[in-house]
Amino acid sequence: MTKSHEAENSSSAHPGKRNDITDVPGISVGQAQDESARTGVTAILTNGGAVCAVDVRGGGPGTRETDILDPVSLVDIAHGVVLSGGSVYGLAAADGVASHLGENGVGFTLIDLAGVPPSPIVPAAILYDLANGGDKSWGVAPPYRDLGVAACKNALSENPVALGSAGAGLGARAGAAPGGIGSASFVTDDGYVVGAIAAVNSFGSTKMPGTDVFWAWPHEVNGEFGGRRPPANWQSHAGLPPDCKAPPSGAGTNTTIAVVGVNARMSQAAAKRVAVMAQDGISIAIRPSHAPTDGDVVFALATGEKECADPLTLTRLGALAADCLARACARAVFEAERASV
Repeated sequence: MTKSHEAENSSSAHPGKRNDITDVPGISVGQAQDESARTGVTAILTNGGAVCAVDVRGGGPGTRETDILDPVSLVDIAHGVVLSGGSVYGLAAADGVASHLGENGVGFTLIDLAGVPPSPIVPAAILYDLANGGDKSWGVAPPYRDLGVAACKNALSENPVALGSAGAGLGARAGAAPGGIGSASFVTDDGYVVGAIAAVNSFGSTKMPGTDVFWAWPHEVNGEFGGRRPPANWQSHAGLPPDCKAPPSGAGTNTTIAVVGVNARMSQAAAKRVAVMAQDGISIAIRPSHAPTDGDVVFALATGEKECADPLTLTRLGALAADCLARACARAVFEAERASV
């Protein structure tokens, strides 16, 4: 290993200024929700487009425009990614985001002709919150398109990302606990910025059985999810943790959907590898995960600010993305629980 590689791979990392995905330059987040329906939308927007890839691990995913993220497809960028409640109805949130972006001239242009609007690339993933007690009597007019537009407008705000019961995580559950939106970031000494945002609505539990301690506790930074530590006599339990939800009636009713972002310049295939590695963050933070009834999906965005020229750097960024996602999952539940007290 060269001296430059030694320095590069031994650098330390610390949370960014906001400790959320908006620490990654070129990424903004807007959220909107319908309190009466107990549902919402989280829009992750890029500054004119970022290389995007996706990794799907859950047995019951609900997605839009993931085929275009295959490295053999025509387009390698996304102008935004949508995380939404509402199950299949929530996919319409991407219509609102695409409409807002297109109105502002953002999108892919195959032929530049007057009067021909651009085509925003807006992949999306949804979670199931239809049975959470909110008023879903929306008839033929579910609120998700309008929520998508509102989320984009809210992304213009300078406020930090709202965590816990917000956006796509408003009506979510995580095992027996409230679910929600979580986010976290890392900045390395050599200038890479990695962030993650997750909507946690999992069948699995974020906590070690018989305790209030998060599975992700070894990855916690600065007490960001309570500083809890397992008791010295804690013993592992085989099988499903006792605080998992009762088995749902159908596939796709539980999920963790997430976006990780890096300020690196990389190919779509490399971004796919970051998404694959980042999925391990869900496995660290939630047990079990990637089950038949889960819709676990992770998108990766590479904003292209700093070169990622070798496999070791890519490996380090993927590992940091997994750590950020584990922290984001724990923060989602911690903040949702804290707000409910």
